[in-house]
Amino acid sequence: MSGALSGLLVADFSRVLAGPYCTMLLADLGAEVVKVERPETGDDTRAWGPPYASSGDATYFLGVNRNKRSVALDLRADAEAARALAARADVLVENFKPGTMERLGLGYEALRELNPGLVYCSITGFGAGAGAGLPGYDLIAQAVGGLMSVTGEPEGPGTKAGVALVDVITGLHAALGIMAALRHRDTSGGGQHVEVSLLSSLLSALTNHASAYAAAGVVPRAMGNRHPSIVPYEVFQAADRPIVIAAGNDRQYQALCAALDRPDLAGDPRYATNAGRVAARETLVADLNAALAARTADEWFERLTATGVPCGPINDLAAAFTLAADLGLEPAVELDGVGQVAHPVRLSATPPSYHRPPPALGQDDAWLREILDR
Repeated sequence: MSGALSGLLVADFSRVLAGPYCTMLLADLGAEVVKVERPETGDDTRAWGPPYASSGDATYFLGVNRNKRSVALDLRADAEAARALAARADVLVENFKPGTMERLGLGYEALRELNPGLVYCSITGFGAGAGAGLPGYDLIAQAVGGLMSVTGEPEGPGTKAGVALVDVITGLHAALGIMAALRHRDTSGGGQHVEVSLLSSLLSALTNHASAYAAAGVVPRAMGNRHPSIVPYEVFQAADRPIVIAAGNDRQYQALCAALDRPDLAGDPRYATNAGRVAARETLVADLNAALAARTADEWFERLTATGVPCGPINDLAAAFTLAADLGLEPAVELDGVGQVAHPVRLSATPPSYHRPPPALGQDDAWLREILDR
């Protein structure tokens, strides 16, 4: 079965995470992705271990590079081969420091002369203007972009997310921009330059926090596991371990009180509205924790879920994968004996496919020469 993006050739000049995540999503959907890597060392993440898979490869690299070909090119010595690949490509993705591709003769303006229909996606840390010299690392973006200021405990120094979340979000935005540019090309015949930055992607992804500042001048602060605008919406303590409860409206709050056998909390005028519950957060949370101490987290999960109250235990990744499998979401696939996280999008007519394991460095050099000789 052909994928939705079958027939598209993607020249992937990106490394590490944001770009490779973007191009893997495209590859899963059928695009032919050619990963251009440094000779001898390749993508930095090939050396980012442990952990390693049974194949000996770093799991970091394996996680974002399936369904791709790999060619090893020195972009100075092999610039003509790189240009020839770009001239044939539908999409080019790069995340070098701004100005690097231009110095190599591989910038957008130069390549669109060769290939007017090229969709050229540049991923940067802080844009190609005044921020061009700033290092585009996820941790730096989380710090200067405000994410760490709203993550962690109120009196803490700020905490990063447990995954390189800004890189992942930026990769998603890059894929969306590429799809929009390809749609424009379908109607106009012309390509364009797609630009995505870690900082802009993060500010967009901060959603309600960013809106609080942009629309009302409110600077949010870290609140641990609490929500600034909804109560109860945080971690509570059951008899044996924590459980998350997210009662996002009055109906769910009333159902929670009924399941807890606490009609007094449902009828208390202080808690009648969400605004009231936010104002009386401390007393309400104390009352709820007292009630939740009567049962285990698993017992509450079953009881509250049955009554329509959103809740769940705090799982580790093993339990999370088990839950997804139990729910029929098929969270993992296997390629050549190595486990992979499944593509998250389901398509009824053109589903993602898993046809090529993450490549060895330069394994498709001969393929590239054959293609360029045609």
